[in-house]
Amino acid sequence: MPFKPLQFTPLPDNEMIQRSSTFREQLATRRSVRHFSTKEVPMEVINNVVMTASSAPSGANKEPWTFVIVKDPKIKRDIRIAAEKEEKAFYDHRAPDEWLADLEPLGTDWHKPFLEDAPFLIVVFKKIYGMEEDLQFKHYYVNESVGIASGFLLAAVHQAGLMALTHTPSPMGFLSKILKRPENERAFLLIPVGYPAEDAEVPVLTKKTFEEVAEVF
Repeated sequence: MPFKPLQFTPLPDNEMIQRSSTFREQLATRRSVRHFSTKEVPMEVINNVVMTASSAPSGANKEPWTFVIVKDPKIKRDIRIAAEKEEKAFYDHRAPDEWLADLEPLGTDWHKPFLEDAPFLIVVFKKIYGMEEDLQFKHYYVNESVGIASGFLLAAVHQAGLMALTHTPSPMGFLSKILKRPENERAFLLIPVGYPAEDAEVPVLTKKTFEEVAEVF
């Protein structure tokens, strides 16, 4: 593999502090919403946020991900029906009481209209191994790599001025079937993307302080 010189320009301390503070403040306004507008979003925006996600680092640069973009109303409807079936089973008898008690303040239930309302669904699939001309090859740190890419994706969606929700109906095997994914792919996240509904509300939350989340040695 050829190498090339790294292009890097150091920044003054004050500019680094300002940039990091501004970015922190921007991401602190990001919220997960469950009520989406049907207002259309330019496809170019979705292309850009997906390519931002795909710029993430990955084990041995194998890029073990596929981003399936769903905008077809019929496919979104099929996904909603399948997801609600799994979610109803979860809320009715799969979830332990403690989990349901933790979810109750958030006001969630098995109904998932956002899967049809949001103009786009981005389904993140992880590739547990690679395929090339019917030959398998190994991928490394798949969950870690796809998790980092998903974080890039959420940050890019927010930077673009849109809302997103990390939705993980369990199990998610129905996504592979509906979206006709190959055997080496597994659904990782189902992310509705779009504008919030005009009457959208979010819970009042507080985040942990630096001292609660970090240790300095």
